[in-house]
Amino acid sequence: MSVLDAPAGSGPRTGTAGGTALVPVFVRLKLSLLRNGLRQSSGRRAAYIASVVITLLIAAGQLIALIALRGNAHVESLVVLLAEVLALGWAVMPLFFSDGDETLDPSRLVMLPLRPRPLITALLASSLVGIGPLFTLCLTAGSVIALAHGAGAAVFAVLAAPLTLLVCVALARAVATANSRLLTSRKGRDLAVLSGLVIAVGIQAVNFGAQRLGQAGGLSALDPAAEVVRWLPPASAIGSVHSASQGSYGRAAVQLLLSVAALALLVWLWQRSLVKLMTAPDGSTLAAAAPDRAKSGSRGSGIWALFPEGRTGTVMQRSLRYVARDPKTKAAWVTALAIGLIVPLLNALQGTGSVYFACFAAGMLGIQMYNQFGQDTSAFWMVALTISSTRDAYLELRARALALLLITLPYTILVTVLTCALLGDWQQLPGVMGLSFALLGAMLATGAVASANLPYSIPQDGAFKNVAPGQAGLAWMSIFGGMVSAALLCAPVIAATIWLRVADAQEWLWVLLPAGAVYGALIAWAGLRVAAPRTADRLPEILAAVSKG
Repeated sequence: MSVLDAPAGSGPRTGTAGGTALVPVFVRLKLSLLRNGLRQSSGRRAAYIASVVITLLIAAGQLIALIALRGNAHVESLVVLLAEVLALGWAVMPLFFSDGDETLDPSRLVMLPLRPRPLITALLASSLVGIGPLFTLCLTAGSVIALAHGAGAAVFAVLAAPLTLLVCVALARAVATANSRLLTSRKGRDLAVLSGLVIAVGIQAVNFGAQRLGQAGGLSALDPAAEVVRWLPPASAIGSVHSASQGSYGRAAVQLLLSVAALALLVWLWQRSLVKLMTAPDGSTLAAAAPDRAKSGSRGSGIWALFPEGRTGTVMQRSLRYVARDPKTKAAWVTALAIGLIVPLLNALQGTGSVYFACFAAGMLGIQMYNQFGQDTSAFWMVALTISSTRDAYLELRARALALLLITLPYTILVTVLTCALLGDWQQLPGVMGLSFALLGAMLATGAVASANLPYSIPQDGAFKNVAPGQAGLAWMSIFGGMVSAALLCAPVIAATIWLRVADAQEWLWVLLPAGAVYGALIAWAGLRVAAPRTADRLPEILAAVSKG
């Protein structure tokens, strides 16, 4: 029986005490976790201090900017949408940055004699300690100051700012508790390494929205969306300040009560998830699988049966399994796929892009060929044992390149077609696709050479460490040197494309499609041939380099 089901009088007195008795204990615990985390290394301490300074500067800038908008006719539309976006960030961030706050895992407290309600009160109070809550409080304070006009509105402002913060924190806690077992699993760690993708997509979305906002005539373009959002918690709490400023105290009270109700609902859902988490068995106490469970994923079955026999098929399978299962490899691929699609399409949607932005997709995916042996880490010794000649090294590199092409070729075609469709410039499609194929072949060639000459280790113990200490220079040389070399190798196709456009020979652009494909294939083959003997000769050096993480 769990401690949550124990009789009211059982356990130490502190376990059944009110939430107020636990609040100082949990606040000190949160501060101790922060302090002890900073003591682990000087690098971590410097990074934390830098993040605090940057966050405070951004928060101060946002506060001043919001206060400067006081009196603007459409400032309410901006701040209510900002509050809703802020709440969305609080809901999503625990799924990607759970390692940043160890208190997000309440299962660590399962053996302590703590009741759910006092525990929730204490956890909610401790959640208010940190950079995130301070940043949120600055934004909410600036929002209510920008809206408050009059004594009645000031009263609502004093209530709305902390209420918005509490709703955001409770939302984050409820989401984190409901997904606690996911966050501590391998799938949860996969989510963490995808956080870079979320940030990149978010930055692109904000940039696109800001440009659209400027084209639409300013803050007035936000009014239709704000009409709906001002009734959604926690934005409704901010909206109540504006209603009170206009003298609509009844509407302001309803909006404020909506946020209060949302807070109560979130706390109830949080408590329910907490009780379930601390009383229900998890996968570690249950049978992993039924005895007669069918085996799946074995070699030669399903889609793997379509792969060629011998070394080529085996290496291709291994490379694709890395993409599907290894967190770091998966994160790199998903980020490349997303950014390679976002950049050309967003520029096309804005009307400022060119069909040649589609080549960005080939470039992003071609980078995945660099440091091929780094993803093997110390397990590269098993690969090294199978390479006894230049021929073996060539087959190894060729199979890895073929596995990459299984994804990159159809993806490059898709991005090119979508970009041309959005811009309505189908005449340029053959030339752009031919140039993309040539660039992809050149990056495969330079990637194979860089993998043999400039390998580096990819640490597996941190979501944001992609290069082992002391090897950052190798990584920069490998990637950027290879990209410049690939661009130079594509010079004939680039020159032919420019010449056809300058000479106004648009009808001959279709020649670039087969020419670019053949040229890319030849360059890739030549690069693999050059890299193969270097790989066979440098197996011990490669193993030492990729094993440092």
